[in-house]
Amino acid sequence: MKLLDKLIIKDFLKTYFFVVVMLILIVLVLDFTEKNDTYIRNEVPTAEILRYMGNYGLYLNNLLTPITVFISVIFITSKMAGRTEIIAILSSGISFLRLLRPFILAAAMIGIVSFFLNSWVLPKATGGVTEFKAVYLDKGKTSAKNNHHLKVGENSYAYLSRFFKRSNIGYHFTLETIEDGQMLEKLSADRIEWDTAKNVWTLRNWRLRKLKEKGEEYTVGENLDTALSITPDDFELPVNHHETLRLPELSRQIKVLEARGADNVSFYKIERYVRFMSPFAALILTFIGVIMSARKTRGGSGFQIAMGFLLAFVYIILFILSRTFAENGAEYPIFAVWLPNIVFALTGLVLYKTVPR
Repeated sequence: MKLLDKLIIKDFLKTYFFVVVMLILIVLVLDFTEKNDTYIRNEVPTAEILRYMGNYGLYLNNLLTPITVFISVIFITSKMAGRTEIIAILSSGISFLRLLRPFILAAAMIGIVSFFLNSWVLPKATGGVTEFKAVYLDKGKTSAKNNHHLKVGENSYAYLSRFFKRSNIGYHFTLETIEDGQMLEKLSADRIEWDTAKNVWTLRNWRLRKLKEKGEEYTVGENLDTALSITPDDFELPVNHHETLRLPELSRQIKVLEARGADNVSFYKIERYVRFMSPFAALILTFIGVIMSARKTRGGSGFQIAMGFLLAFVYIILFILSRTFAENGAEYPIFAVWLPNIVFALTGLVLYKTVPR
């Protein structure tokens, strides 16, 4: 059986690689055709286009993994079933679970590589795609970089009307301390500057208003150094910032946001859940794919491949919906993220018990 194991693993990985390359090339050609006029109009350098397509290809590889794994499994298994190889293997006394071993091993290899790409390679590629779109595709569009709202402490909220990253200067700054729905302090300034030597913020023309039980205390001044749990790097972050961080950076950012009491920390936590959850999809879909296509059919493998596409798309849609549900405040976000794997794992067990082989 060891020789057959090697052949199955080899065919599985070869088919997976071929399907991945073909699907990515098709999507990249369609994407290039759609954006070609924009490239010409904005005079985008060829080297930048090629770099963008490479980064986008890595992103597509991660997105299409459920489809490519499922199609590869069904293609290999249905081909073996069509040549009555599976019948011969099972008739020789080898159990179906033993037959699954090489498929699961190949899927585990894909899952490990997928985890490495998701955690260390893909974030950089995603950042490259985001930067390319901002520099070349969205050129001339109105930038929505005004009116920054940040939670900088458990009960502290900061606001800036505008911030310029190049000079590290912001305008119309306010810092409010609110407890139990009541404002206790409000610090405002016409301008705020980042002191790179001291790593503190300097407030220009500041005003401090403290509300007390009997009246209020009002103080003004020209310059004031203050330490806040934010830096210039916290401004003008892309919307998908959590997707552009490598796993160690993502873990550090979660700790920073938790210490700050930031409201958007859930997006970063969910991203980390997803990176640990995604590799298991290859194992689960491989298990289902072998069960569905191990039986020889008169119509060939066309119907089984079509079903593979359908189930893979259902998985992707369910994953998108569950992630959206988790990001919108699900009580147990880790359960919401793992829901697609749980549903398909249970589906695989039901198929294993009911589908004849």
